[in-house]
Amino acid sequence: MWIADRWKEYEVLDTSSGEKLEQWGPYRLVRPDPQVIWNTPKQEPGWRKNHGHYFRSAKGGGRWEFHDLPEQWEISYQLKGTDAPGADEKAGRLTFRLQPFAFKHTGLFPEQAVNWDWFSGLIRNAGRPVRVLNLFAYTGGATLAALAAGASVTHVDASKGMVRWAKENAAVSGLADRPVRWLVDDCKKFIEREIRRGNHYDAIIMDPPSYGRGPKGEIWKLEESIYPFIQLAVQLLSDQPLFFLINSYTTGLAPSVLTYMISAALEKRRGTVAADEIGLPVRSTGLILPCGASGRCSW
Repeated sequence: MWIADRWKEYEVLDTSSGEKLEQWGPYRLVRPDPQVIWNTPKQEPGWRKNHGHYFRSAKGGGRWEFHDLPEQWEISYQLKGTDAPGADEKAGRLTFRLQPFAFKHTGLFPEQAVNWDWFSGLIRNAGRPVRVLNLFAYTGGATLAALAAGASVTHVDASKGMVRWAKENAAVSGLADRPVRWLVDDCKKFIEREIRRGNHYDAIIMDPPSYGRGPKGEIWKLEESIYPFIQLAVQLLSDQPLFFLINSYTTGLAPSVLTYMISAALEKRRGTVAADEIGLPVRSTGLILPCGASGRCSW
C-alpha cells in the first residue's frame, strides 16, 4: 500500500462504526467512510468534542451538524524533497482552502499526497520542461503539486465552482503566476478536441468519478467507461512521456485491474507500470485506512 504519512496538519485520529474522526488543522470532523465496517470503542475525546459531524441519511445524501466550525479555513502540505536542509520550503508548500459542502466533502482528499510526492519528484528530476494534463481535476491538489515542481499544467474539470476553488488554492499557495490553463469543460470532449488539434502532454493525471452524467445527459459509469477513456487519453502523450496516473475510488477497480488496463492501453510505450491501494495512518490503532487505489506508469 502507498501511504500518505507525511501530513503535519491533517490526521485520522480514529475509525469506528462506519465513520472516521479526522483532525483538519485546528478542527476535528466526523465523516462517514464505507471502508470502516468495524465497531470499536470510541475512546478518542474528539468523537464527543468535534467541530463538525456529517450524518448520512437512510434515503441518500445527508446533512452537516456544526459546532464552532468556520465557513472556511486552510491547511498546508510540504511536498517530499522540498523540506531538506537548505531547501526553499515555500517552493514546495501547498495550501488548501477547506469548507464542508455536499455529501461529506471538504474540498481535499489527503490520501492523494502520496501521489503528489511521487510525481512532483519525477517532474523536478526530469531536466526538461514538462507539460501536464490534469483531468477531472477537482480543487487542484495535483495541479498545485505539478506547478510547484516546475511543470506547466492544463487543469480540466466540468464544474465551474471546482475550477474557481482550484484557482483560489493556487493563489494562497503562491502559484497563481505559474503556467496553468484553467478550463471548465467535459474531459472526454476536451481530449477529442486536443487530439484533432495535434496537442500532446508529457504527463496525464486523471481522477474520474464513479458515476456521473455528461453535458448532454450521457451516463458515465466508471467500470464501463474508463478503459475506452484511457485509450483515448493516451493518444495525447508526447514522444517523451514522463508519467501517467489514474485514481479510483470504485471498489470494483482493484489495483490489479488498474495494472491490466494501463498495461494494455500503454502496451507500445514500454513504461514501468505499478498499482496499489492508497491509505492514511490511523493514530489510535497504528493501522492504515484504505482510501481507494492508484495506477501509475513512468518512463
